[in-house]
Amino acid sequence: MPLRSIESRRLYRQIADQLRKLIAAGEFPSGERLPAERDLAQQLRVSRPSVREALIALEVEGLVEIRGGSGVYVRAKANGARPAPDSEWGPLELIRARALIEREVAAQAAQLATRKQIATIEETLASMEAEAAAGNAPLEGDRAFHVAVAEAAGNSVLIELVQRFWDARDGKLFRQLGRHFESPRSWQAAIEEHRAVLVAIRKRDAKGARQAMQHHMDKAHARFSASWRRVRRAD
Repeated sequence: MPLRSIESRRLYRQIADQLRKLIAAGEFPSGERLPAERDLAQQLRVSRPSVREALIALEVEGLVEIRGGSGVYVRAKANGARPAPDSEWGPLELIRARALIEREVAAQAAQLATRKQIATIEETLASMEAEAAAGNAPLEGDRAFHVAVAEAAGNSVLIELVQRFWDARDGKLFRQLGRHFESPRSWQAAIEEHRAVLVAIRKRDAKGARQAMQHHMDKAHARFSASWRRVRRAD
């Protein structure tokens, strides 16, 4: 049996490629609604998060329009937007990876953080609250919080890794996903989740810090995985 080349492209990219070809072939005409996310996942035998990432990638390219409360529709005419780079991580996959690493970072921070480092974490949370109170998405404070926790863990490799996570968090796909699912309500929930991490670190409770960070990541994943029909919910 001859060897076959290994497919190294990200799964959501492979899904997006299939859907793009079907759209180009007229399988899904302009203005038509695509099958439900659940149905696409079953037909392709992949996870719903991977399908969601593929749909977001197609929306970034201008091939589809995601209408909250209705579904995903093929655009009558592409808007000419440039696609996200092939190297960009899928947002939901990124959150799961962050959970594995950052829960242990938080536990380590609870054991090693100095008073000055804890004060810095407190300041970043206050920054998040101020940004949210001003009606802005508190992304700067959010990044600063997670980096400050990593710095308190005392490992330069982990600091750089958390920074790399946040560089990816600023990619086209994650920003587009945020436009659909982030809101004043979701950010307030995230702030309270961050506060629980801080409280555990203050108490030197490594187990509690680990659990609080895992809870935060689980909730973040759930917020971005909500039904499209809930996108336009009131805040």
